Amino acid sequence: MSALKIKKGDKVVVLSGKDKGKHGEVTKSFPKDGKVVVSGVNIATRHRKASQENPQGGLDRFEAPMHVSKVALEDPKTGKPTRVRFEIQDGKKVRVAVRSGETING
Repeated sequence: MSALKIKKGDKVVVLSGKDKGKHGEVTKSFPKDGKVVVSGVNIATRHRKASQENPQGGLDRFEAPMHVSKVALEDPKTGKPTRVRFEIQDGKKVRVAVRSGETING
């Protein structure tokens, strides 16, 4: 991927999978793997055995990374999913929402 269209801090909409339609914010981005972690989405559960550090054991729930193709940027105007294009404005390269033409912060 040459230019990352979804960055940390962006509001996104999940397009497919068990969390389809959910909205969230990107908390981590892994550009080399093409994955992102979205808050409150793709919650994975691990059963932990009791140990010295965790004598109780139990279930660990955490947000697992998901492929960047499963999410789309949320349009700043409408709140619906949108594609992203790059434009040059005032000599700077900026991200623009295709759906509304709004520039995206970040």
